[in-house]
Amino acid sequence: MNDFVHMTTDGIPADVSRPEPGDVIAGDPEFTCWEINTAEGGVSAGRWQATPGKWHFENTYWEFVRIISGLSIITPEGGEPQTVRAGDSFVMTDGFRGTWECLETTLKDYVVRE
Repeated sequence: MNDFVHMTTDGIPADVSRPEPGDVIAGDPEFTCWEINTAEGGVSAGRWQATPGKWHFENTYWEFVRIISGLSIITPEGGEPQTVRAGDSFVMTDGFRGTWECLETTLKDYVVRE
């Protein structure tokens, strides 16, 4: 067991996906995810990247995010748009609903608890 894990994608296989077609509002966004580490209790950490587009989404888990690069606008259902860019950190709670608009390919580090 490794007790110290760097947040790097080196040697980690990527999982590539897209939002469900009915969730896409604009563009043809593609997601790439690298799960870097997991822990007991449904906790995992990794990197996620999205290409430009806009889609509806719902978080079914608690998530801490740090934007590494890119520019996106996250709009909570019934709330104000939140612009996020490199260096920004935030938390989305279980049950968050809204849209994600990726204006520039966006890369984030994440920690989730399911």
